[in-house]
Amino acid sequence: MKPVNEAKVTFLSRSANEGFARTAAACFAAQLDPTLDEVNDIKTAVSEAVTNCIVHAYPEALGLVTLRLRLFEDNTLEIVVKDSGVGISDVEKARKPLFTTGGDERSGMGFTIMESFMDRLKVRSVPGKGTTVTMRRRISRRLQA
Repeated sequence: MKPVNEAKVTFLSRSANEGFARTAAACFAAQLDPTLDEVNDIKTAVSEAVTNCIVHAYPEALGLVTLRLRLFEDNTLEIVVKDSGVGISDVEKARKPLFTTGGDERSGMGFTIMESFMDRLKVRSVPGKGTTVTMRRRISRRLQA
């Protein structure tokens, strides 16, 4: 299915840019007239994905994070968060609740949270080359008054 609109932005893996990514995704999704709960779910999922890039993909240096947003005719929003960092050696293990490589201050719930707020979550990673997280969420059509 071909997207009806799309946007792409690349930014440094600085923690200040996590808020930027959340806001960019929420503003782009606004075209679908989401509810406040849907917007908050989208922002939370994006926040988790971008924070994973900042904390895990580039633990020793800054790197680039790409956020790609696409809208489809069926009111589906696709969000892709991609890095070229260290990658994940065992994606299945990393997706388990409470697993983290980020130390005691990390909860290990990032992928679990993303999955709970999105309709679909796909994680692809190659150690040493980076990770791509693709999330989809269908926004319910609201009745017009």
